[in-house]
Amino acid sequence: MAFSSLIRSTAAASPLLQASARSDLSPSPSHRFKVSSIGFGGNLNSFFGAAVSTKSSSLQKCNSRSIQPIKATATEIPPTIARSRSSGKTKVGINGFGRIGRLVLRVAIARDDFGVVAVNDPFIDANYMAYMFKYDSTHGGFKGTIRVVDDSTLEINGKQIQVVNKRDPAEIPWGDYGAEFVVESSGVFTTLAKASAHSKGGAKKVVISAPSADAPMFVVGVNEKTYKPSMDIVSNASCTTNCLAPLAKVVHEEFGIIEGLMTTVHATTATQKPVDGPSMKDWRGGRGAGQNIIPSSTGAAKKSASYEDVKAVIKYAAAGPLNGILGYTEEDVVSNDFVGDSRSSIFDAKAGIGLSDSFMKLVSWHRDEQTQECCICLNDGVLT
Repeated sequence: MAFSSLIRSTAAASPLLQASARSDLSPSPSHRFKVSSIGFGGNLNSFFGAAVSTKSSSLQKCNSRSIQPIKATATEIPPTIARSRSSGKTKVGINGFGRIGRLVLRVAIARDDFGVVAVNDPFIDANYMAYMFKYDSTHGGFKGTIRVVDDSTLEINGKQIQVVNKRDPAEIPWGDYGAEFVVESSGVFTTLAKASAHSKGGAKKVVISAPSADAPMFVVGVNEKTYKPSMDIVSNASCTTNCLAPLAKVVHEEFGIIEGLMTTVHATTATQKPVDGPSMKDWRGGRGAGQNIIPSSTGAAKKSASYEDVKAVIKYAAAGPLNGILGYTEEDVVSNDFVGDSRSSIFDAKAGIGLSDSFMKLVSWHRDEQTQECCICLNDGVLT
């Protein structure tokens, strides 16, 4: 997946404007194939939280620094961030074993600071869970071992995971399995009221894998430092937001974004129709996915800057403060070059264009599923 954004700047310095509605920055929860545009304007404080400051940024005057060449390949995966816990592993439960739930489990298995102890999905039994986890047409087969112990237990890489089939999250006995955190990846329980049902089963914290209408939303590398321990339910926003936010943060802190327009080109997803079919909420969304490009609606700088200036500050951030989250490449890459890349946003320097010192187009790549699951797992570390 890739997105491009148009940003407009003015040389006049001014205080940050009032926060724009958060919904303007969050794509629709419906993950149809889409070419969608998101407009955003005013202050990005509601989007970035305390990560955006009206004072001098850590990236300012980076042009005067010695910016060393960095290796920037599309398929380069940053090293695993070691996170230690004095109290041992954090135990995690997953609600919803769809695309996101399965990839969260894959990422969790590769981590040594927390582990998944239970998975709930009312529509998938243990045998089918094992099959769906073992084989993946996009990310390839699971390289470890997996077997079905019984109807309520999977064993992955020698570690047992309990299988639950409850429709009501309040009935899932997370506490019995020791699950402190729950990744809510069903796509259904995305509000504070609905997600709070997990606490009735013993969950202490819930991370929603989709945008939420009322839960605090965090993007790793952008505003996770504004998290407070009193926040028991948070959202990891959307895959598109995780791609846009790091890039916009860098440009906003250095040049100041006043307004912008973002376009996302989304690959086909499971909610689409292979041939024309009924789609009551979005008639165009019901058209054949393989035959059409389907438009779908969803839901920027204060000082002059050349495109080279913007490239330089993004390159500096990718090698420094946002290393592992924001990437930078000047290679002639295409979409398949990013399979398995865990970074939230990889800026494509060759794909963008500077129309003037105050209006330019930025292009950045991200993996729709893999990236957000890595950020969800990073959020688990942030929330502890």
